[in-house]
Amino acid sequence: MRLGGPVFGTYKEPEEWLSLLEKYGYSAAYCPIDSSAGEEIIKAYEEAGRKRDIVIAEVGAWSNPLSPDEETRRSAIELCKRQLYLADKIGAQCCVNIAGSRGEKWDGPCEKDLTEETFEMIVETVRAIIDDVKPTRTFYTLETMPWMFPDSPDSYLRLLKAIDRKQFAVHLDIVNMINSPRRYFHNAEFIKECVEKLGPYIKSCHAKDVLMSEEFIVHIKEVRPGLGKLDYKTLLRELERVSPDIPLMMEHLTSEEEYLLAGAYIRQIAKEAGVLIK
Repeated sequence: MRLGGPVFGTYKEPEEWLSLLEKYGYSAAYCPIDSSAGEEIIKAYEEAGRKRDIVIAEVGAWSNPLSPDEETRRSAIELCKRQLYLADKIGAQCCVNIAGSRGEKWDGPCEKDLTEETFEMIVETVRAIIDDVKPTRTFYTLETMPWMFPDSPDSYLRLLKAIDRKQFAVHLDIVNMINSPRRYFHNAEFIKECVEKLGPYIKSCHAKDVLMSEEFIVHIKEVRPGLGKLDYKTLLRELERVSPDIPLMMEHLTSEEEYLLAGAYIRQIAKEAGVLIK
């Protein structure tokens, strides 16, 4: 398994970027550049990562391809295409975005987002992105979410079948789907279900944790790995079944210290679980 996360510090060239990855002991990385980079720069980072055995886990295309504002929607789709092109050129595991929302907030809940009409919009949009770019080395993926498709392994399987493109795959964020007490208390079983159903398609994963308070009605929040109730032994063992090189990427923490603590926790649990982190 490959652990990664954001790097703290500036870099202007591949060797400086690699030095920061080495500092944190990461063998997986977020893409170090965006689609505005020229072809020579893309090639330089791709070659540097390959020579040092660094897997570029994902290229983010964070935007709202389902926005009710037509200009925002068009801009988002173009961004997704550019970032997918970058992911293919740099050899990333995947390009990832959320499906998007038909509401006011690009990643927020909206009553329209879990409808069949929206499902069909997602299918059409993802096909258009993939068909235009025609990637051969990477995959376009949708991050699992609590209140929009895909919100479960079964809804992801539906999307895989409906979109019907070889270069469409899975970005797994278990914590994002723990949106009920049932999944919270039985998260080990839920992790196993996700990997059993989606394993062959998983290209990258996020590493977070989840904690439910006793406040009425239901309050579930994301926390640093090690501060919640996610069964990390099960998560690490199940992901290792998918691939010994699968990237597990930490995110959403507020400081370098928090990432160091999270990384230390994940490495300790991996050791206890008998899972090798490269």
